[in-house]
Amino acid sequence: MNASPLTLTKKTHSCVRIAKEGRVLVIDPGGFSEDDAAVGADAVLVTHEHPDHFNEARLRAALEANPAAGIWTLRSVAEQVSAAFPGRVHTVGHGDAFSVAGFDVTVHGELHAVIHPDIPRITNIGFLVDGSVFHPGDAFTVPDRPVDTLMLPVMAPWNKISEVIDYVREVGPRRAIDVHDALLTDLARPLYDHQIGALGGADHGRLAPGGVTEL
Repeated sequence: MNASPLTLTKKTHSCVRIAKEGRVLVIDPGGFSEDDAAVGADAVLVTHEHPDHFNEARLRAALEANPAAGIWTLRSVAEQVSAAFPGRVHTVGHGDAFSVAGFDVTVHGELHAVIHPDIPRITNIGFLVDGSVFHPGDAFTVPDRPVDTLMLPVMAPWNKISEVIDYVREVGPRRAIDVHDALLTDLARPLYDHQIGALGGADHGRLAPGGVTEL
C-alpha cells in the first residue's frame, strides 16, 4: 500500500475524487454527478458505459481543463470516446495494472451485476487505487487482495440490502463508504446505515456530495 495519505471527496451518486500530493484521480463522473465533477482531474477512470457512470460532457470538461489528463476505461467506453480524445483514452481490463499521476491502479472484474435475466449483461470493471480504495462500479466484485476502503454501491436496480451486507462481509474492508446512492431516499438512509453498520462487519459511513474524508 502506498504510504502517502489519500483524500476522498464524494460527488453525487457513484463519482468520487481521490487526491494525493496535489494530484487528482476521478472515478465515474456520470450524468447524475455535478457538471464539474471531473474538472481538475489528472486522470479519469470509468467502470462501464451506463450513463450514471459515463458522461461524455463530464469527460470533455475534465480533458479540456487539463491538456495532460487522460481516461482509463474498458473497451465499450473507449470505443465511444477515443475519436473525441485522440491519444488520451486507454483501454484496460481485468488483471491489468497501471500507474498514472502518482497513483497505482489495478483492474478487477469483467461483468455488470445481473439486473434481470432478460437483460443482457454488459462489461464492468472495478479499480483498486494504491492498494487501498476499491470502486467496483456496478458489480459485487471481490478483488484478490486486501481492501482498506470499499466504495459500496448501496442502492441500484441490481441489488438488495442483504446482498450489499454480504458483499461487505466478503470483501472484508476496514471501512465501507456509500456510493451509488442517488436513488436512496432520506427515509431509507437510517435503515441502511443501521443494518449495514450492524451486520457488515466493517466501519460503515456515508458522505453527502462534497463531503471529504482522509483515508
